[in-house]
Amino acid sequence: MHLKQITVKSDQFPTTGAYPFHLSIFRDSPCLQLNTPVTFFVGENGSGKSTLLRAITRACGIHIWSDSGKRRFEDNPYENDLYRYIDVAWVNGKVSGAFFSAELFNYFARSLDDWAVNDPGLLDYFGGSSLLSQSHGQSVLAFIRAQSKRGGVYFLDEPETALSPKRQIELLRLLVEVGATGQTQWVIATHSPILLGFPDAHIYNFNAAPIATIDYESTDYFTVYRDFLENRERFLR
Repeated sequence: MHLKQITVKSDQFPTTGAYPFHLSIFRDSPCLQLNTPVTFFVGENGSGKSTLLRAITRACGIHIWSDSGKRRFEDNPYENDLYRYIDVAWVNGKVSGAFFSAELFNYFARSLDDWAVNDPGLLDYFGGSSLLSQSHGQSVLAFIRAQSKRGGVYFLDEPETALSPKRQIELLRLLVEVGATGQTQWVIATHSPILLGFPDAHIYNFNAAPIATIDYESTDYFTVYRDFLENRERFLR
């Protein structure tokens, strides 16, 4: 274990009228404990789980790759500032790590290809071939597998977006294998009932304030998938 506690300093928020500071989930949830090798954030789209995941990543001093060439019609000056109001507590001092999201992965993979022109050995770290030459699911698993070898703390934002159910099971096995070493910690925002099957993981529910832990079989993902598989005809009427 590396990261043990997240504190949201809501009393110092610069505004309560703009995203993400207007979300009650952040005002009413001052402290989250991270006591297991894998911690999951679950909740509907827009609940704030990915926003908090990115803010914690930045508060840990970990870079988030982004395509700086993107332009938006309307800009929110507060959108990326939540990390400024988060304290992170380490077990035995700060460690390195990385952030992953399917949205930004292709940008990283293209950048890696550019770097490999001058330093082909970089690709050895990711299995010896360009990530762009592999299928999306293969390249994502190669990236996560390579990162996990270093130890540290890793933040994954909905990794299942790029993975078939079979590949999600592969990732779950990887998390179990690496988590057993005690050298690597994961914080994952997900909608996947497969990944949530990690044994004894803490699952934080973002669907109501304050953020609180929830049992695996009480999550919406587990119950909806189970009910659909047991009686799919009912869902089609």
